Amino acid sequence: MYIIAGLGNPGKQYENTRHNTGFSVIDVIAERNGIAVLEKKHKAVIGKGYIEGQKVILAKPQTYMNLSGESLRELSTYYKIDEKKELIVIYDDVSMDVGQLRIRKKGSAGGHNGIKNIISHFGHDIFLRIKIGVGEKPKEYDLADYVLGHFTAKEEKEIAASAILAEEAVRLMLRGETDAAMNAYNKKRGIAGESTEKTL
Repeated sequence: MYIIAGLGNPGKQYENTRHNTGFSVIDVIAERNGIAVLEKKHKAVIGKGYIEGQKVILAKPQTYMNLSGESLRELSTYYKIDEKKELIVIYDDVSMDVGQLRIRKKGSAGGHNGIKNIISHFGHDIFLRIKIGVGEKPKEYDLADYVLGHFTAKEEKEIAASAILAEEAVRLMLRGETDAAMNAYNKKRGIAGESTEKTL
């Protein structure tokens, strides 16, 4: 069994903001795989189903971003998963271009408070993750205001395309092919998800 968790903040005022990109990707994964994410359990809204023959729990923690680890710790304990191998966390990253994906097996929080809290609750930084770029903060913006702000129409197209790519990456990861997913999707991407990297 795998837990696939997208990070974000609950409440209508946070819908479709940069910081809720993880929630948006979970919605796409749920829709493309016929999984209803409606059950409230372990400080999250969850849905159960199968992807690539693997039983999965799709989760959107409802603790607010900075306490995401509380929910994921409870979920991991209850469903008896090995979080080092069977947890995939999807979240926004302000250090990458809008729509860019980066898959990693471990690593620091990189300033992301949700990831920082997850690492704190698990006591280590080894868990699968998919980071989705939301663009670098303009100098005149406060970081909190920026990540809680909304995308432009062009950026929304980029994020929508990236959410589909993230769902494809999840499929590879569930088949145990994380390295293949990294090779395929850790590239800079332009509008509509087209690769902007040149083949050497």
